[in-house]
Amino acid sequence: QVQLEESGGGLVQPGGSLRLSCAASRFALDYYTIAWFRQAPGKEREGISCITGSRPTTYYADSVKGRFTISRVNAKNMVYLQMNSLKPEDTAVYYCATAVGCTQEVIAQALFNFWGQGTRVTVSS
Repeated sequence: QVQLEESGGGLVQPGGSLRLSCAASRFALDYYTIAWFRQAPGKEREGISCITGSRPTTYYADSVKGRFTISRVNAKNMVYLQMNSLKPEDTAVYYCATAVGCTQEVIAQALFNFWGQGTRVTVSS
């Protein structure tokens, strides 16, 4: 059974940074495309980034492009999301998930298979 666990969330001031981590267990992350999505209270799920398994390619939604960076260390079975220049509108619960691909369509339509419990990010002064 695929298990993913997110961590690294917290409270940060606008303009600050956080690094989220996604740990996989019971399966090797190498062969999977992994995405990050978020869900703010009262809002729909929003796909924000993805990274392919081998020869990693990445994709970012316009809302985070230039501020967030997704990366992976397959040897550690980990995927990361470095978030810089955070804004109050980035406040949400963040999830990592296995994805059917890493394209604008997959992210826009939130085509994800499995995800963890999420980690909460609050951007506030």
